[in-house]
Amino acid sequence: MLTKAIALFKKDFHSELRTRYAINSLAMFIIVAISVIMFAIGQERISEGLTGGLFWVVIFFTAMSGLSRAFVSEEERGTSLTLQLVAAPSTVFTGKLIFNIILVFCMNTIIALLYAALFESFVINNFGLFLLSFVFGNIGLAISSTIIAAIIAKAGAKGTLYPVLSFPILLPLILSSVQLTLFAIDGTSIETAKFELAIVVSYDVIMLTVSYLLFDFIWKD
Repeated sequence: MLTKAIALFKKDFHSELRTRYAINSLAMFIIVAISVIMFAIGQERISEGLTGGLFWVVIFFTAMSGLSRAFVSEEERGTSLTLQLVAAPSTVFTGKLIFNIILVFCMNTIIALLYAALFESFVINNFGLFLLSFVFGNIGLAISSTIIAAIIAKAGAKGTLYPVLSFPILLPLILSSVQLTLFAIDGTSIETAKFELAIVVSYDVIMLTVSYLLFDFIWKD
């Protein structure tokens, strides 16, 4: 299964390099969102709490602008039926998930570096805690975005349906990740933040389990 999943990932990767749809959408949104925030703030210094919140707001809306293409592109090209014939549903989901995880990590690493360079109040005092929240938050974001993309792939209003479904599903992850980022900025120990960290890890495990259980029905419907 893993070999076929990696082959599917490579197909999506080469397809994205040719079209650059997701990459261009993500890059433009990152530039526009951060520029708007900087112009709105001006010369004022914003608090650490607000900076951490805005960090995940940019991540959330950037993901909404580019991650919905995971299965929509297969429907537009007419290749979804071929995938159903040559690969098991779990293999298809794994390949798409690998692609989205890599895309999410690349996107959010760029956002984090830009934030660290452009916002003085975005100073991480507990890098270990921030790294844990960043890794598990990105994994949860990729898992949720992948299964939601599969759900809306055959819908008529894909552009509007994706953020509508994503917001309530991703809200617990975003809120917990914001709180962990605030803890990391304040220098709070991992022991103190273990409850929020447990929420994010549990979210990832639950979403991954539910996604694999439901994807068979979603993909063949």
